[in-house]
Amino acid sequence: MRDDNQNGGAGTGGAKKDGKEQDDAPDNMNFDEFTRNMLRLFDQGTKVASSLAERNAANGNSPYSMASEAGEAAKTLGTVAQAWVSNPSKLAAAQGELLQSYADLWGRSVRRFLGEEVEPVARPEPGDNRFSDPGWSDNQYFDFWKQAYLITSRWAEDITKKTEGVDERTRKRAMFYLEQVLSAMSPSNNPFTNPEVVRTTLSTNAENLVQGMAHLAEDIEQSKDLLRVSQTDLSAFEVGRDLAITPGKVIFQNDLIQLIQYEPTTKQVSKAPLIIAPPWINKYYILDLKPEKSFVKFAVDQGFTVFMISWVNPDGQLAQKTFEDYMHEGILKAVEVVNRQLGLHHVNLLGYCVGGTLLASALAYSAAKGDDRIATATFLTAQVDFTEAGDLLIFIDDTQLKSLEEMMAERGYLDGSRMAAVFNMLRPRDLIWPYVVNNYLLGKKPFPFDLLFWNADSTRMPAANHAFYLREFYHENRLAKGEMELGGVKLDLSKIKIPVYELFTREDHIAPAVSVFRGSKLLRGEVRHVMAGSGHIAGVVNPPAKKKYQYWTDGRPAATLEEWLKTAKETPGSWWPDWAAWLEKRSGEKVPARDPSSGPFKPIEDAPGSYVKDHD
Repeated sequence: MRDDNQNGGAGTGGAKKDGKEQDDAPDNMNFDEFTRNMLRLFDQGTKVASSLAERNAANGNSPYSMASEAGEAAKTLGTVAQAWVSNPSKLAAAQGELLQSYADLWGRSVRRFLGEEVEPVARPEPGDNRFSDPGWSDNQYFDFWKQAYLITSRWAEDITKKTEGVDERTRKRAMFYLEQVLSAMSPSNNPFTNPEVVRTTLSTNAENLVQGMAHLAEDIEQSKDLLRVSQTDLSAFEVGRDLAITPGKVIFQNDLIQLIQYEPTTKQVSKAPLIIAPPWINKYYILDLKPEKSFVKFAVDQGFTVFMISWVNPDGQLAQKTFEDYMHEGILKAVEVVNRQLGLHHVNLLGYCVGGTLLASALAYSAAKGDDRIATATFLTAQVDFTEAGDLLIFIDDTQLKSLEEMMAERGYLDGSRMAAVFNMLRPRDLIWPYVVNNYLLGKKPFPFDLLFWNADSTRMPAANHAFYLREFYHENRLAKGEMELGGVKLDLSKIKIPVYELFTREDHIAPAVSVFRGSKLLRGEVRHVMAGSGHIAGVVNPPAKKKYQYWTDGRPAATLEEWLKTAKETPGSWWPDWAAWLEKRSGEKVPARDPSSGPFKPIEDAPGSYVKDHD
């Protein structure tokens, strides 16, 4: 994160005086203090390095240690390099292009040094905030490093995409690892080639680097298996105080769930209630952040009786809880409890991400059993066909799954920090390195942000359930193929004929829009397709008052997402009101609002309940 208050008087950061670049130190620089801080930095750095070495040694035998991942990356990128070496003429041509770009950059740099105005050889892409500081353009030294990096990274990406003689899976793995390497090599991550860091270091007499090392030590101390770089100020929020504060009662609990019934805010409500099944790989309150961003509050205010499944944060004692258990003791148990609590038969279900995958499985199971209690389904960025499931798919094979299962067997669960690391690595330029620069190089505390607090509040995953999910869905894609069985029942998605609201998001890296759309074609009921702007989280958590992004609806029936988008209508703002209108039409007449304390299931405790407060 950047400090927008730029210090124009700092020398090496690229300020200009009388049209000339200033490279001298700032007036307030104290060389004695600078020296003392550098000694402090060296002392702290030695301790941090020792701590990191101990951590790496302790995790050295893990199939997902830093060393093992580095070895896998080297092996994959080596395969690409070997393919180019085996074709010398093409390799020479590619190298010639790179050298010509370097020559152009050097020539223009010399011309600029002589006072000539020149066009850059390479410019950052729009939205690339790594190079937004004015120093990257104003100062020739930093501008040279920026352009050299952009030339090199784009060349490396281009030749990797064009590599011949390797299979598509290897190419995609190479692109993934290359992105990790290139993101790490950016000059914005180097204290000597980042103008803002240099300027801050000189103006604070290196106090920023001392503070940054202290922040790194804190992160190491608070991390579990893997180093987790702080993305937000964790002390700024508390679940139940700042987040997850929509009033309600926990009316039921078992080993896997607490079920929350929210208090109504309208005198009348739609007859059919709404049950929300969030993903168990994160806490449910992504849908109940601050009141102005809470999907739960919005739904309650629209006149729906809302219930939320709050999944337990499992430990080793729940190691053998299966995907089938999550269906029976989670979704189907919630339906049973709501039936009895309200004295009615039909309910509406909403599933988000993997919660939606579980919901689809439960719907196919219920259809086979002749159970019609679930009247409508809303899927938010939920996959059921994993043929085009994105980058996660290319790292799931028999070898990886076996290693993961062996690791989970030691504790009975997968540590939540590992899943968080995987998701961050899908977008390292946005989710890892900006925080390294902000926290460790600029020495700043991360900005308080509720969504990133939730992101850091990870959960564990029981071994049996997680192994089943990765193998049966991602690796074998058995649900889409009609080969999956739960409870002795073969699941057939074509038997799901209830109305469905299918939301996918345009920039989703976890559940790609094309994948979600493809899966929806397996259903046989009325499906309303909606695509939201932004990604997996921001595209979903987009309240109307924010007036951000947009959504697309009413495309003509089509076999592919690309065809559907050609006729889809774009609407500015949030998709939430569109969904609320869709659901209200299918939820029956209005009835008096229901008090959570008046049903046969008496309150156990106030929302948000205790399960969500169990931190990993």
